Amino acid sequence: MSAAERGLAVIPLSRTKLPALRSPHHDEPHPALCHGECGRLGHGVYDASTDPRRIRELFAAAPWTTGYGIACGLPPHHLIGIDLDTKSGTDAPAALRELALRHLFTIPDTVVVTTPSGGRHLWLAGPPGAVVPNSAGRLAPGIDIRGAGGYLVGPGSRTEHGVYNTVPGTAHLPPAPCPPALLRLLVPPPHAAHQPPHQPPHQPSHPAGHASAETQRGHGLVQFVLAAHEGQRNTRLFWAACRAYENGIGEALAPQLTDAALRVGLTEREAHSTIASAARLTGRA
Repeated sequence: MSAAERGLAVIPLSRTKLPALRSPHHDEPHPALCHGECGRLGHGVYDASTDPRRIRELFAAAPWTTGYGIACGLPPHHLIGIDLDTKSGTDAPAALRELALRHLFTIPDTVVVTTPSGGRHLWLAGPPGAVVPNSAGRLAPGIDIRGAGGYLVGPGSRTEHGVYNTVPGTAHLPPAPCPPALLRLLVPPPHAAHQPPHQPPHQPSHPAGHASAETQRGHGLVQFVLAAHEGQRNTRLFWAACRAYENGIGEALAPQLTDAALRVGLTEREAHSTIASAARLTGRA
């Protein structure tokens, strides 16, 4: 009820974290593709509601419930869940930090929920027009996304592996707006027209034009680093180096990027380390 008062639509969950109510179409020979249009309970996240009367009806129908799910993608918050896993040797928080450095965004103060396995759920709010799909590992290993049609296990829920809890100091916060740069990574791009395959640098289809474009692009990346203020120098260098390696000019541009980094106040060791990190991240090391 507390979650519903905050505008978060809920459903009852079992100890296995699955919706507690069985589909009313389960025993039908040819189950209908129904999202609750039939008027009966048991349609998973499509049952989610903020209406107290409806919530009482849902949970009364599943007295064995030990937790609740919070539907993502619904107004008013259009909730997006960032699930940071720590199982299977993955370090999802580190992967998210790398993405934040690479794409120049920061995660704002928001609700954070701990999972029994040691992972964390970050709650973010999306804009009304964006449809964020669910995904597992697409953004980076160990990072799952809960968007439209998905749900997050609510804090206080008890599962067969333990209890979900809100990180102290975050329970009172509203879901913070998703940073635009992160949102661009989460929302699939529109289908682009067919592009010809990328030509390797040593076999350009138009040598003169290709060289000119490389020179212009490299100059822009160097200027981007030179414009850095204190507190953003390393971030800008990392971003520029990633773009350079992705465009096949990383090795050629590395000395100029290093020089630019030195001019804005980084040490030579810091510059070399950051550029090497960009090379590893982009698979060019």
